[in-house]
Amino acid sequence: MKKVLKVIWGIFAVIGIWCTLRFFPVISGNSYLSMYPSTKARYSEFVDLLRESGPFEKDTVAFEMHIIQDPVRAEEIRDYFQLDKLYDADADTWTKALAIGKFVAKNIPHDNQEIEPDHRNAIDLWEYTKNVAPAFNCRLHSILTFELMLAAGLDARYVTCFPEDENDNDCHVMNEVWLPELGKWAMIDTDMDGNYASDLDGTPLSLREIREHYIAGEPMQYHPRFKRTTTKVNEHYSYIAKDSYWFNCWETLSYYQEDRENRDREAGRDIYLIPSGFKPFRIDDGDIVTTDADIFWAAPVKSSL
Repeated sequence: MKKVLKVIWGIFAVIGIWCTLRFFPVISGNSYLSMYPSTKARYSEFVDLLRESGPFEKDTVAFEMHIIQDPVRAEEIRDYFQLDKLYDADADTWTKALAIGKFVAKNIPHDNQEIEPDHRNAIDLWEYTKNVAPAFNCRLHSILTFELMLAAGLDARYVTCFPEDENDNDCHVMNEVWLPELGKWAMIDTDMDGNYASDLDGTPLSLREIREHYIAGEPMQYHPRFKRTTTKVNEHYSYIAKDSYWFNCWETLSYYQEDRENRDREAGRDIYLIPSGFKPFRIDDGDIVTTDADIFWAAPVKSSL
């Protein structure tokens, strides 16, 4: 009889845990994962917003995306992280970027950090995870990954992706790496265990192409933990649909881009890409707003300090 009661109580415990996860937020440390209402359930709504948005179109705003290399700092980062052990020297751009993405995702989980790091650069962010807290948010993930890619000789950047809803305070920050072999950008996300998107042939997609796939209803694949998955709509698939309405990136990027001790150079202008007819929110005076997707996703201009 006691064994039967134990089995019954075990069943009730499992049901209780399932109900908790299904209908209430899950909080671990300072991280927050909203389980209900599900982003997945609103997938069609998010895609409809993209389809109903105005088009990206040419305008008169002038800007260029610059990536500035610092050979001294690049060598410091390569030596500190031993980047040459992550990939073969003659590997193609995407192989190197994927190796770096896997390295960051494997070692640093997601969390909304309680203590903000004063030094937002690759080495100090890594030290932060060893001495202060083991995890941090998507923006710090992207800054770290960006500097590792830059040190590896890759042209990369990080892009903030926004929802249409002004009352939605959530956005997501992801990296893009320029693939000279294909003449285009490709998205890579090291946050929340790592992810990238591809078409059904496995070709990695840029943030622009991801948005276009949503609008056209073209199938694509997300690769959680950088592994091949199915085209089934999952939570992440829906989440990125929500945050693909408009975008932001620095016009000029280099090491120490958002380091609070960076006083040696100007950080440059914020560039916002919006669909025509959309009124952006939470932007500052002096920021550049454009509807020209061709320039926003053009090849970067490279230079050295």
